[in-house]
Amino acid sequence: MPTPRETILAALHARLSALPATSLRGEVLPERVPVEGLLILRDGEPGEPEVTLSPPRYHFQHRAEIEAVAQGAERDDAFDALCASIGAALADDRTLGGLCDWVEAEAPRPVDLPVEGAAGLKAATIAVVLHYTTDDPLI
Repeated sequence: MPTPRETILAALHARLSALPATSLRGEVLPERVPVEGLLILRDGEPGEPEVTLSPPRYHFQHRAEIEAVAQGAERDDAFDALCASIGAALADDRTLGGLCDWVEAEAPRPVDLPVEGAAGLKAATIAVVLHYTTDDPLI
């Protein structure tokens, strides 16, 4: 049975997979970026939990990351639409079906990446903070 952390990350990836862009999890940047854009979910860092006792509960603010990439002549517009679609998908259900207490994305940290002999890439890392509670820090 998967841990709550894995269940939450899988649910976030499923939410991203419903978007028009190609969605990967933990993969390297492929040689070709699809026209509709590319999203790569990185598991990120669960961080140090706050602990409450009796019974013990571990309250995480897990920082996952989404790498959003657009390429082509209209990459600025495509990138903007890609970021907006991520925001809309997260705002649609801030609990990922009740798996999290709250899901919140941070502003993208964009960077233009030149590609020799091809249209440049526009990419950003978008931190997504997943607030959730477990009975054990290892599960």
